[in-house]
Amino acid sequence: MNEAREIVFRTCGSTHGPITRLMSPGDLGELLKPFVFLDLVSFKPREGQKGFGMHPHSGIATLTFLLEGDVVYEDTTGKSGLLPAGGVEWMRAGNGVWHTGGPADDSRIRGFQLWIALPPAEENAPAQSIYLAPSQVPPEGPVRVMLGRYGMAQSLIPAPSDMAYLAMHLKAGERWHYSPPTGHTVAWLAVNTGQLNAHEAVGAGELVIFKESNQAIDIVAEEETAFVLGSAVKHPYALVTGSYSVHTNKSALEQGEAEIRRIGIALQREGRLT
Repeated sequence: MNEAREIVFRTCGSTHGPITRLMSPGDLGELLKPFVFLDLVSFKPREGQKGFGMHPHSGIATLTFLLEGDVVYEDTTGKSGLLPAGGVEWMRAGNGVWHTGGPADDSRIRGFQLWIALPPAEENAPAQSIYLAPSQVPPEGPVRVMLGRYGMAQSLIPAPSDMAYLAMHLKAGERWHYSPPTGHTVAWLAVNTGQLNAHEAVGAGELVIFKESNQAIDIVAEEETAFVLGSAVKHPYALVTGSYSVHTNKSALEQGEAEIRRIGIALQREGRLT
């Protein structure tokens, strides 16, 4: 029997209002890059609540996975619409983008937002947004593939480097064995609901980091459980951060922040910023 892959760190993050921050570029992002930021968002809209408002990014890609609720979205690539529960928003901010999202009705909103550090070839590239309906997120058994490949299923989103980001829903007692692709020495998971055992118990609201290696990960659901898992080849670049940005060097950050300011001025002139 193969030795179980060791969990080397666990956290419940820090909660402020509707947001639990499980990972940031200044802490666990350094261990898990290209995965550098993870929020679990959960709130019931109040009357008149508009959502998170128009805000910028550069140098990263964001992937939002909606667990519950429908969200209306708009971004400065020119796209707008409604993303239903179970859908995925991909926003490669690149050289700079602004976007916004908010509840479509008074239903509870719950989801994960992940930030991914981009390599030099993409960190100042034109912004790109992709919105996938639930039916466009390919399944493979209990797995839905949001980035990369698992089994015969491959995401429609072009991952910026060698990685996988998967959503799982296991029944009580169900087992799952994950053999990471070659080179995927970075691996972590975060539980949305339920409890699982990955050689150690992991409960709802927890993020755990596995030891850097190519070892497989074996999971048993102790009750009905939903979680996300990321694995990747480690991002070999520095994380140079701004207020809404992560780049690989100072000059790339300055270029991205200049584009953010330029777009922001245009939005103000159009009356789209409050």
